[in-house]
Amino acid sequence: MSHKKVNLPEKICKTCQRPFSWRKKWEKNWEKIEYCSDKCRMNKNSK
Repeated sequence: MSHKKVNLPEKICKTCQRPFSWRKKWEKNWEKIEYCSDKCRMNKNSK
């Protein structure tokens, strides 16, 4: 059984400037998500 994940919302990461897609674990606070990963979140002041 395959699932096609099309039309998921996307955002641009504030650190790496790459697009990232919605994830189930971010369902409740998607509006507050700013970074694509923990690595980017930790390096937010590097740029």
